[in-house]
Amino acid sequence: MAKGSRFSALAVLLLLAWNGAHAFGSRTELPEVGKPAPNFQVVAFDGTKVNLADLKGQVILLNFWATWCGPCKLELPLLDAFYRARSQFGLKMYAVATEDSLNPYQLAPVQKVVSFPMIKRFKGDYGKIKALPTNIIIDRAGIVRYAKAAMFELDSINEELIPLLNEPAPAG
Repeated sequence: MAKGSRFSALAVLLLLAWNGAHAFGSRTELPEVGKPAPNFQVVAFDGTKVNLADLKGQVILLNFWATWCGPCKLELPLLDAFYRARSQFGLKMYAVATEDSLNPYQLAPVQKVVSFPMIKRFKGDYGKIKALPTNIIIDRAGIVRYAKAAMFELDSINEELIPLLNEPAPAG
């Protein structure tokens, strides 16, 4: 699929609305920057199960979004392009649609046009998501390096992720 048509298809699909289910935990605030990331488990649309320990040595971006969120619809194609360009450097990215977005069946077409996993189930104590999009970045050592309700733009995603991707994986 051509780049322009992929983004167009993504934009159309994101205009839908749904009701899904995610367990974010009891924490009221996002994880604290500079502290170890809380464990999480995700189940992707293809059934793949991953938890934080499985991703040791990787840089992780958890993107919490919703189909009705205007900034999320602008950010998702940027995240997709960044992931396509940088995943070979140890980047793992997961798109977690919030409870007031589409159900996994309705999001399946979106998964076909993005290169990183869409998550149908998220379990972890990552706080109450109060605004969208919310992005959490975890470094190769499992430390939270970014946790904000803010949309990435090209400059900000480069500023946050490139230095982490340039760091070597911890020994052991």
